[in-house]
Amino acid sequence: MEGYGAKSESMELKLKELFKEVQLNYDSITLTNFIDETVSAIRDAIDTIPEDIKVGADIAPGFVRDVGADKVEFTFKKPNSIEIGGSYSTRSIAKPCTDVDVFVRMPKECFHEKDYLNHRYHAKRCLYLCVIKKYLSTSAGIKSIEWSTFLNEARKPVLVVYPVQELGELPGFFVRLIPTAPSMFNTLKLNLTRNNVRSLNQEKSAPQATPKYNGSILEDMFLEENMEFVRNVFFGWKELAEALILIKVWARHRGFIYAHDCFNGFLFSAVMSYLATDSGGKRINKSMKAMQIFRVTLDFIATSKLWEKGIPLQPQAQRSMLKEERMQYQQSFSILLFDSSGHHNLAFRITRSGFLELQEEATLTLNCINKCSDGGFEEAFMTKVDLPAKYDHHIRMNLKGNKEVSSSGFCLDNECWRMYEEKVRCLLDQGLGDRAKFIRVNWCRSSSHWNVEEGFSKFASDLLLVGILASSPETSFRLVDVGPSADKKDEAVKYRNFWGEKAELRRFKDGTIAESTLWECEQWERHVIIKRITEYVLLRHLHLSKENIVHAADQLDFSLFHGAGDPISFSGGLFVAFATLSKQLRSLKDIPLMVSSVQPLDSAFRFTSVFPPEPHPLADVKIVGRKSQKVTSTCVQPLEVMIQARHLILEGSGNWPMDDVAVEKTKSAFLLKIGESLQKSCGVACTASEEDVDVLMSGYAFRLKILHERGLGMLKKQVGNNRIKRITSKDKELFIRGQHSSMINGLQGRYPIYGPVVRLAKRWIASHLFSTSLGDEAVELLVAHLFLKPLPFYAPGSRITGFLRFLRLLSNFDWTFSPMIIDINSDLTEKDEKEITEKFLLSRKSFEGNVQHVEPAMYLATAYDTASEAWTLASPNTVELRRIMAYSRSSADFLTNLILQDQIESHGWERLFRTPLNNYDAIILLHNDKLPFPRRLLFRSEINQGRHIAQGDSSKEFHPCILSGDKCRGSEEMKNKLMVGFDPLRCFLEDLKREFPNKFKLWYDSLGGDTIGLTWVKPSSKKRAREEESEDIQNPIDVLRSAGELGKGFMRSIYLLKSPRHNS
Repeated sequence: MEGYGAKSESMELKLKELFKEVQLNYDSITLTNFIDETVSAIRDAIDTIPEDIKVGADIAPGFVRDVGADKVEFTFKKPNSIEIGGSYSTRSIAKPCTDVDVFVRMPKECFHEKDYLNHRYHAKRCLYLCVIKKYLSTSAGIKSIEWSTFLNEARKPVLVVYPVQELGELPGFFVRLIPTAPSMFNTLKLNLTRNNVRSLNQEKSAPQATPKYNGSILEDMFLEENMEFVRNVFFGWKELAEALILIKVWARHRGFIYAHDCFNGFLFSAVMSYLATDSGGKRINKSMKAMQIFRVTLDFIATSKLWEKGIPLQPQAQRSMLKEERMQYQQSFSILLFDSSGHHNLAFRITRSGFLELQEEATLTLNCINKCSDGGFEEAFMTKVDLPAKYDHHIRMNLKGNKEVSSSGFCLDNECWRMYEEKVRCLLDQGLGDRAKFIRVNWCRSSSHWNVEEGFSKFASDLLLVGILASSPETSFRLVDVGPSADKKDEAVKYRNFWGEKAELRRFKDGTIAESTLWECEQWERHVIIKRITEYVLLRHLHLSKENIVHAADQLDFSLFHGAGDPISFSGGLFVAFATLSKQLRSLKDIPLMVSSVQPLDSAFRFTSVFPPEPHPLADVKIVGRKSQKVTSTCVQPLEVMIQARHLILEGSGNWPMDDVAVEKTKSAFLLKIGESLQKSCGVACTASEEDVDVLMSGYAFRLKILHERGLGMLKKQVGNNRIKRITSKDKELFIRGQHSSMINGLQGRYPIYGPVVRLAKRWIASHLFSTSLGDEAVELLVAHLFLKPLPFYAPGSRITGFLRFLRLLSNFDWTFSPMIIDINSDLTEKDEKEITEKFLLSRKSFEGNVQHVEPAMYLATAYDTASEAWTLASPNTVELRRIMAYSRSSADFLTNLILQDQIESHGWERLFRTPLNNYDAIILLHNDKLPFPRRLLFRSEINQGRHIAQGDSSKEFHPCILSGDKCRGSEEMKNKLMVGFDPLRCFLEDLKREFPNKFKLWYDSLGGDTIGLTWVKPSSKKRAREEESEDIQNPIDVLRSAGELGKGFMRSIYLLKSPRHNS
């Protein structure tokens, strides 16, 4: 409790605002009168039902047929009572759910003493509601009536009643009519060892117990009594009701907790009632605030050892139980929560996997409260922890029309859907073994618009969803699974029966001979091993076609492919080439520099480049001149390498230049000398320009940069001394890039999934033309945040899950009022973080009068850049950031739907990377065949709207690929065609910026897109607008045509969608 007190002030303010949003005003006379009048109208309508109506199976034939009931005829009698129960009675309704539960007590006269057998009770219960529905539908105060289910149990329908009158305080209000049956049957007849579904009995075998079926009836028998117990505990206890509201908000953000096999609002209230009474040792008392009660409840759920032993709501419920009976309960149910009578296990529906997930979420939330800022409020109550974001692998199974599901009947002890869920979970658990930390199977049956007359056939049309939490990459990416040894015959037979043709006997290096399965694939394909296993197991053991199983794992890989595969596969050769270059640089003796270290700066070396370079034949002395079968680009991207060196003569002489330009000229001279030395001593090809020296080795182009040790030393001093200014901007940039590269490289080593997630994120940023707004390093830091501060999740274990969380982070983070601190190596102290916050607040305070021009709009603080100056100082600006957030929110929602729902469109996943061109004022389309790397283009852009302004022919002078005729030329002539670092798109953009500096904002894809988006620049003030108009009034069509002239040979066509608005 003490830890909570330190953060209580901020938390209390946020909780106060939260309660305003989700809590009902129970003191409102208007609200209470509205609810009372609605319930009275329902009560009056039911009271008009004539007595002694003969009721038979004909009014719900499908339902009676599917539950397998007989002898269901009865004479209707009016309910013994109709009373409000549920959350409204404990003042714990949490908006937006504003429904009210009403208990309808069915009279004993409608039932026979043996109606607990063979679903007769369930059938009559349904028929009783059918009669009520018929007469309610004629009431003038009732707008509509629908069927739903009680806690997702199809054999226990309830009525959802919508009144004609509406109240603004209760949007979407309805009443649920829930039948109850106090003292209906002898509880001994519903003992968990009894068999009450005779169709389960098999010849020559002992009767099979039906504990879940019995629990379903006992639940109705004791529902009112248990609700009364909870109501008495909650009566007059405001903080307890508020704590329950918090738990409901928390659970609602974790939809799988509110599933049929996990907890619900009533079970939470029952547990809290237990903790607040003598039975639970009064762990909750009236001196506690709502948040403290919330924590105590979650802690009990997460850590208590009583769940399997049995938790009694009241001391008298802890009746003497024989050891044998207790063992029977423990074998029948995963969790034991005995009600106030002691006869019924309130948790009879809860599965082991469902409860483990609840405990896991409770534990993670407690960690959020202890470790996250502001007591974890955002993580606990505002963050959506749904199946797509929580799990690493997602399987969607379409079982519509699959007769295997209900081959034994819809309802036995349990419903057929629940048994099929368990079957799928067991198969996946056996198939994946330790590759999966956790497997969750949930058949999300929608009960809306259900008609009980039709029975249960419609329920099978919904999708079965599977979430898999993967183990470490080392385990989940394993190629071979080892089974039982050859001498264990019985186990080996079972293994072969399960795996079929995939099982094979192998001899391992240690001499062991054992059964095994091999999942052979390329290194860059290992992330799909779990998918291949699950598909194989499900197809082998279930009567399904491959089209009915969708496993989300590799659907986004197409965006990273270059040709037929992932270019990351060439990384091994890249590192070998770099190691060779590093060794040669250190060995140079005829240069006036001592090379102390060689560090790669390019993102390809930290596995975060979307397209790491493939070895180019013209950049390798050994293979120049050989005929290549594939299309070869004349462009090669340079890989920057930083050399840290010390000058042997100038360092101590005081003759080192102090002028920035002179320093850079001196470095260029040193680089030229290094290039000459490499050519002379190592036979390495080098190309030089005024600014750069490129070394061609093993098919790669390495661009050398020098960070002199003198500048490095001054930079290190500057960390604690802001007065030192004698450092060139180039040295500072190189130093920061070196720091960033080292940190990201270390992070990639800790989290192998990090690199693929960054690559997808960068591809998405570029494909939506945000390359000018968000740099590569900024994207790497954003994704790093997901891994370093994953709560309320675990760190992402798959690329799709990581990408989804990246999109949600972009759209949901409070960029206006919060800095994002990325502490990769845990270098920052509490004092450092406080200083970062102060700098952030200062940056915001200076722009209080003009929030449109806040700099930086996206504040990314690191140990090497606490003021967020390196990557986001100028961009994205506020306007760009809002645009990025809107796009990421839309993409996150779309990706979530792709994972959860059936897709009619086969190319749905591709739409994540298709950007809407109608959101720009003008569009410039480029010739695809003139892009430096045409194979990187995802989709050829077309536009069928706006005014066509210009069209241009493709240049015949520039060819980004080596033509077939060129391959017959000599090696030197071929090498002369190689262009290191040339990018026509970048050159075109620079020309546009220089020619039209204040006309429009450019949006483009730096990774191979064929589109440039333009948005007209709005003047900062009316006065400035008048000045600009008086100076130069240009027709937008003329501007665009002039822009087309600049891109002659490269520009395909130009369209004007919106003309600029001029101030009057």
